[in-house]
Amino acid sequence: MLAGVPDGFERLWTPHRMAYIGGENKPSDDQAGPGCPFCRVEHGSDEDGLVVARGTLAFVVLNLYPYNSGHLLVCPYRHVADYTDLTPDEAVEVAELTRTAMRVLRAVSAPHGFNLGMNQGEVAGAGIAAHLHQHVVPRWAGDSNFLPVVGRSRALPELLADTRARLAAAWPAADQA
Repeated sequence: MLAGVPDGFERLWTPHRMAYIGGENKPSDDQAGPGCPFCRVEHGSDEDGLVVARGTLAFVVLNLYPYNSGHLLVCPYRHVADYTDLTPDEAVEVAELTRTAMRVLRAVSAPHGFNLGMNQGEVAGAGIAAHLHQHVVPRWAGDSNFLPVVGRSRALPELLADTRARLAAAWPAADQA
């Protein structure tokens, strides 16, 4: 059976989700550097890391396990877990990158709304609790159909690399943000 092809029971297979479920790329609480997927982004290429834009203290990256197409994460470069531990300058840049992400997503994908948020701590739902990240999730009327409810799957109409390329191309230059 091919991945993503319904079988005789009308199942939709999403084997890529097993990496997330199994905790792949999930660092321990204090594991900065190569053990943290957000810390690794700083040193790789934008295309390989799915980075859409880089600031001085923070960056914007596509979520590898998105809730919707265009689901972005705004992360400080510094490996810090708690929002209250951000420096004032980091907090401002995370906020500004979040605002720009919303503008770019509106221009590129015309969402009807957004979910914004940070899950602080594993018990609060943070998949990677050790490195703070702000979710920017574009939403469209009717984007939650039977798949996430019944099939516990989400159908995404575009490959992550293609979404990254479209958003990065639309991101304003640093002096225009």
